[in-house]
Amino acid sequence: MTRRLLASYVSLVLLVLLALEIPLGLLYSRGATDRFLAAMERDAVVLAERSEEAIEEGDSREVAPLLAQYARETGGQAVVVDSGGRLVAGTAPREQADITAALRNERRSGLTTDGDRLSVTVPAASGETIRGALQLTYPASSVGAQTLQMWLVLAGAGLAVLAVAGGVGAALARWMTRPVRELERATARLAGGTLTHPPALDQGPPELRRLAATFTTTAERLQQLITAQRSFAADASHQLKTPLTALRLRLENLEPDLDPAAHDSLAEAVAETDRLARMVQGLLALARLDNTAADRVPVDADAVIEDRAASWAPFAAEQDVTIDVRGTAVGPVQAVDGALEQVLDNLLANALRVAPPGSTLTIDRRLDGDGMAAVHVIDQGPGMSPADRRRAFDRFWRAPGSADDGSGLGLAIVERLIRASGGQISLEQAPGTGLDAGIRLRPYSRAPRTGGAHPRLTARTARHRPGRPAVSASPPGAAGAVRRR
Repeated sequence: MTRRLLASYVSLVLLVLLALEIPLGLLYSRGATDRFLAAMERDAVVLAERSEEAIEEGDSREVAPLLAQYARETGGQAVVVDSGGRLVAGTAPREQADITAALRNERRSGLTTDGDRLSVTVPAASGETIRGALQLTYPASSVGAQTLQMWLVLAGAGLAVLAVAGGVGAALARWMTRPVRELERATARLAGGTLTHPPALDQGPPELRRLAATFTTTAERLQQLITAQRSFAADASHQLKTPLTALRLRLENLEPDLDPAAHDSLAEAVAETDRLARMVQGLLALARLDNTAADRVPVDADAVIEDRAASWAPFAAEQDVTIDVRGTAVGPVQAVDGALEQVLDNLLANALRVAPPGSTLTIDRRLDGDGMAAVHVIDQGPGMSPADRRRAFDRFWRAPGSADDGSGLGLAIVERLIRASGGQISLEQAPGTGLDAGIRLRPYSRAPRTGGAHPRLTARTARHRPGRPAVSASPPGAAGAVRRR
């Protein structure tokens, strides 16, 4: 913004200078020839008077040294003839017609016939007596040299004015944009979650001061709302889990006292309670993800893939499903700590939920043409329609005909984790039947750091830390595995 303001200010000054200096230069150029001829005529009159005195005294030999001295000092060429038109000093006159007119007591000036010199011819007379004539010539380029010199002076003056204007404009632009820079830094700090140093309210123009005050008020309000939301997420995780657990226990305790015909209804009530618990857990996980500034760390993607495939293999074997890991190693990637494990757990749980017996669940890994690490979880289930794939990442959305125990939040959490890791996720139709859930993450570049150390590669392969800000599907034995919706 500073450069744009400075460019606008200097451009305006430049336009004003051009509007003033160009007409001035053109006006000077048009009058330069007339001024030069007037100066030549003055010199010619002086030389003619001195030549006339020498001719009158009969000592015409003094005329030649006079003309030679003038030529050395000024560069002009002079010719003197007597009243009969005979050459007294100098070379042959260039304009004989002008000499003839001067002997009739007329003055002539202008360009010579060949156009390469300026000529002034005046009579050498004493009163009414004409004793001769003098013709003075200069190269026409002499006028061009004066004109060029004038243009150079104008250009130098313009550059000096531009330099002063640039200095004043730079100072003014910095003064005007200082509050904007402060707002930019404050916005970056606010995006990071906190605004410890609000922008100054006493700098810059009044409009920017009011903007800074409004921004500070808005930022304080946002921080209050974020703090309140974080407090809600922390409190709700404790306040909601306890009554739901108690409700489930009470329902289970009712089983001995119920008529056997009501046991199916009781089982459905318990299942709905479990589903509500998973939904609350998913909502709290999304709230924590939205409120947490996630840092990306290097993750050993190959180790994570191998470990999650091994962890889910027994459960897949119970369903007569084979997990096949294919492709080439992708190396370390950038991801939120623990995100890749949770994403793979959710995708594998979804795939195994619909995989028919005797099918193969494929985990394909490779580096694509853009250098991104691509991991695809491909099943041989019924797949999803294009309309369902477009809505699959919406919160609480479940595909028609899916099991009733899903919360509709699993893929929403997966999409949020991948986006926080700087990657992309997509759902495509697999060859034949089934679904291809693909994720793309940026590779981690091992750039040298101070002391030669590198960030530790994170695998997080066997377990998940307590307090993970997301719902994680788990192998058999864990409650609330995320299902495909």
